[in-house]
Amino acid sequence: MNHPLDSTLGPLAPFVSNLLTELAASGVNMSPPHIDHLCYRAATLGEYRRLRQVLAAHGELLVEGMIGGRPIATYQLTEPVTFDGCSVPCIELAAPKPGRQHRVGLEHIEWVVCSLADLVADYPDVPFKTENMMKARNPDVVLALPSGQIKFHLTSLAAVIADEVLRGEVVVVPADYYAIHAEDGEGV
Repeated sequence: MNHPLDSTLGPLAPFVSNLLTELAASGVNMSPPHIDHLCYRAATLGEYRRLRQVLAAHGELLVEGMIGGRPIATYQLTEPVTFDGCSVPCIELAAPKPGRQHRVGLEHIEWVVCSLADLVADYPDVPFKTENMMKARNPDVVLALPSGQIKFHLTSLAAVIADEVLRGEVVVVPADYYAIHAEDGEGV
């Protein structure tokens, strides 16, 4: 099924479907999928700013804040990404980290599970990245696949955001961030 954002961000449902196919091929069998959101990483700060406007026309901004030294905005989509009975309600838009190279475009999906420890124990031959599994706040386990990554969490991003907003823990993007980090005139 086509999504209105496919022409801007790339085919969303096929991206998610490819990751789920690769996950099954890795030997991980979990259904139904509880995909919380997908992430698009902008190539430049200018692209990030343009895509914020596009996404604002297709959903509600849940939060924009500084995470890992760069802005990230999360939107609850008016029209979720749907396919094969699966519905992805949110999209996360990540600005590039200054001075770092990353995969750009559709990057990962996040899946909510009941237990990270059980997930890893149930699939001992799957090369999960577990270094963030014991974090106090929003722990995760990551699986890198050819089409992107799947990050497994215990709590949905919308719930994490609601809690951070309620607690006043969102780090606001500094007013001068875009001017300071302007790229070829894009940030001003």
